[in-house]
Order: sequence, then C-alpha cells, then structure tokens
Amino acid sequence: MKSEVLNFEKHFGKLMSMIVEFTPKLIAALVVLFVGLWLIKRLSKIAVLAMTKRDFDVSLSTFLRSLISIGLKVILIVTVAGMIGIGTTSFVTILGAAGLAVGLALQGSLSNFAGGVLVLIFKPFKVGDTIEAMGQHGTVKEIQIFNTILLTGDLKTIILPNGSVSNGTITNYTKHGTLRGYLEINVASTQNLAQVKQLLIEEMQLHEIILKTPAPEVTPIKISDNAITLAIKPYALASEFGKLNSLVVEIVKTVFEKHKIETPIQQRFINQA
Repeated sequence: MKSEVLNFEKHFGKLMSMIVEFTPKLIAALVVLFVGLWLIKRLSKIAVLAMTKRDFDVSLSTFLRSLISIGLKVILIVTVAGMIGIGTTSFVTILGAAGLAVGLALQGSLSNFAGGVLVLIFKPFKVGDTIEAMGQHGTVKEIQIFNTILLTGDLKTIILPNGSVSNGTITNYTKHGTLRGYLEINVASTQNLAQVKQLLIEEMQLHEIILKTPAPEVTPIKISDNAITLAIKPYALASEFGKLNSLVVEIVKTVFEKHKIETPIQQRFINQA
C-alpha cells in the first residue's frame, strides 16, 4: 500500500511540474493567437483602405484582402505551434507534406485559384458588371480567391468556381456601356408603315431611359398575308437595361391606342366534317 502511495505521489508530482511548466506557454500561446487574429483582422481592413485610397480595382482589392488574411493566419498558426513546444522545422515539414497531399486532393481548388488570378489579370469582368457565365446571370458582387459571387435580379446569391468561369464562355453585358433592346410587333398590312415607324421612334425619343445616340430603330423584318412584323431596337445604358423592354411595350401600346393603329386579325379556320 505504501509503495502505491509513493508511486502515485511520484506521478502526480511529475504531472504538476509539467502543468506548471506548460501552463505559462499555453496561456502565452492563446494570448498570441487571439491578439494575432485581432491584428490580422485590423491589418486586412487597413490594407483595404490603403488600396482604396490608391484607386486599386475593387476586384483586385477583394482578392488581395483574402490572400493577405490567409497568409498571415498560416504564419500565426506556425508561431503559436512553436510557442507550445512543437518544433517549427518539423511542423513546417509536416505542413508542407500535408500541403502536397491536400494539393493533390484539391486540384479543383488550385484550378479555381489560378482561374481567379486569370480573371484579375485579363479582367473579362469586374465587381459591379452584369455578366452571364456557366448558365447563370447576375451582377458581380465579389471576386474571391476561389469563387466569384453573383447577385441575380431576384436577389439570389450564386457562387461560381473561378476555374470553370475562366475556362468557359463569359457574356459581359456592362463592358461596352450600352445595350440594345429588341422587341417584335405585328401591324396590319393595311397600315401606313412609314407613319407607324415615325410615331414609334418619336415616342421613344421622349423617354430619358432610351438613348438619343445611337438612335432607336424600327425596321420591317417579315410580311405575311395580313401582317407586317416590325423589329424595335432601342438603346439604353447597361444600368437601365432592365427597364427597357417593359418601357417599349408600354410605348407601343400607347402609340397604337392613341393613333388607332390596327393589328392583324387572328384568323381561325375550323374544318367541319
């Protein structure tokens, strides 16, 4: 019994000495960890403010902010590991081996990283542009390291992988600055075509959304037995394009009612046995 008590006291003494020795290191490491995370957050904000003052592209600022934050956090983790007694050399070796394994397992993520770099270098679009990519349509809200964030017209958030975006077809609706709308209407073949075109163009030019230059166009594109199809092509700024087609529909209705312009009569043939 006495030997068991002595053995317990021996192990307990070792445990207490380890706790006494290790506790200050653990407390210091935790302090460094929390202070480091706070400093990284502050430094990221300062970096963003500095890039904003220097008129950095918003897309590049967002990308660099993510890169700075992740890089500093990796350095912080290595530092904290060294403080609690994990050899930094072996830790870095383990981290490198793990990084290689993770890299092989996450080839898609590395592809997305490379795609993000290509997007920032060649600038097929930037934050604020309205684009269509991978079958999705929306406004670019953020270009991150691995993903591009879109906001759709119905306020859905779409997350697109940069690798697929950079390798696919991208339609940028904003880059040129102006967009052309398109609407087809039918008028009765008995109507004065030149007069109808003039009335529609004059009415469209009264609205601020529709640009005067380039001027709106109305062109006949098809004729049938009792109808002529007109293509209406107004131009608007990309930021106003969402309102354009509905406005043109209202204009056509107003002009047709005001000037009593006739539309073709739909004919229905019924065969009776």
